[in-house]
Amino acid sequence: MQRFFENTLNIWLKKADFQPLMLVGARQIGKTHLLREFCRKNFGNVIELNFAEKPDYMQFFTPSLNVDEIIGRMELFFNRKFDIEKTVFFFDEIQDCEQAIAALKYFDESEKKYRIVSAGSLLGVKINRMKTSFPVGKVQIEYLFPMDFEEFLWALGETMLAEAIRTQFAKNEPFPAIIHNKALELYRSYLCIGGMPKSVLQFVENKKDIVIYNRQISADIITGYLADMTKYASGINAVKIHSVFRSIPAQLAKENTKFAYKLMETGGNSEKYGTAIEWLVQANMALQCAKLELPQSPLTAYKSNNNFKLYLSDVGLLSALSQTNFRDILQNTPLIYRGYLTENFVAQTLNTHRHTLYYWTSKNSAEVDFVLDLQDGIIPVEVKAADNVRSKSLQAYIEKHKPPYALRVAAKNFGFENGIKSVPLYAAFCI
Repeated sequence: MQRFFENTLNIWLKKADFQPLMLVGARQIGKTHLLREFCRKNFGNVIELNFAEKPDYMQFFTPSLNVDEIIGRMELFFNRKFDIEKTVFFFDEIQDCEQAIAALKYFDESEKKYRIVSAGSLLGVKINRMKTSFPVGKVQIEYLFPMDFEEFLWALGETMLAEAIRTQFAKNEPFPAIIHNKALELYRSYLCIGGMPKSVLQFVENKKDIVIYNRQISADIITGYLADMTKYASGINAVKIHSVFRSIPAQLAKENTKFAYKLMETGGNSEKYGTAIEWLVQANMALQCAKLELPQSPLTAYKSNNNFKLYLSDVGLLSALSQTNFRDILQNTPLIYRGYLTENFVAQTLNTHRHTLYYWTSKNSAEVDFVLDLQDGIIPVEVKAADNVRSKSLQAYIEKHKPPYALRVAAKNFGFENGIKSVPLYAAFCI
């Protein structure tokens, strides 16, 4: 979350060791902006190296990774001596400079406490392809995600509503209908726009009018993602990664949303497309939700490696990729895609709040959308796009596995009845 990371930066600033900090996440989610503003506010001197914009900066890290020599080369280039207590070094697009990643180990081990922050968009992919070893234990790694619905409300100036949602969630008491409906309307706007900061900013600047929102912003982000697939993957792999990425709306629109290789091509299988799926997940462009063979702790011990769902990292990008009509979302038209947008929204929200994604099915085709390992135990989570909340699947799970309680995320108001906690869709961030 954006605000959570701001707190993390402030804590890092107060530490004595100044271990190099690395911010990881997909493109266009605000990594550079957050770090640039942090550096500007807290240091008298900022040395920003963007390895994508100026590849020549990589030469600072050759022919050696000796820290003093690296800094010496920078001082010669910028024609000034650095006061390291007042200077922060910001390595942006660090995935493009493997030697800079390797050098973080030596910055951490140096007796001089250099202030190093870095950002990278495809580090999960890069780490697996590095010729040198990643400096494990020498870097504080933090993850940034698209803005969740709570942050969307903050951006819109609806901080009172965001706080009230958390209060009602804790109390299990319904909102008055007028407040509930307002929150649902804002939630539907979020389904259209998503949580990419540039998209949210454009919506706010246009007085929160969805009619004049520029959908080209999301389209451009998708184009950038596709370009990254071509740039950072080999030719054949890039084609497969493109195919998997573009298939996600169709995968989720099926009655059975389990990922189906046959949608790629006749005879498609994990051997052909497994690497492409892994690439998208490591690049933070897609979210993987594994099937559970048994909902028992630890969940990771009971996940299936062959059965999973795939979601996009941002529901606004899913709306754009599927070319969904905003009018139908805002008017709550009862079409099938509402279900998969809603499910993707909840998956994105849970992932943002560091929940590992799992789902459950039984042999007689009952299915629960998500299963979470919470403080209270293993909790099933059912997702509904509407306020019609009848479900045989959730009841089947409850009868078989007897959880402490269940969560139902739907358009229905807050409440708690028969062991089921009702969570309105707009309150998913409270889970």
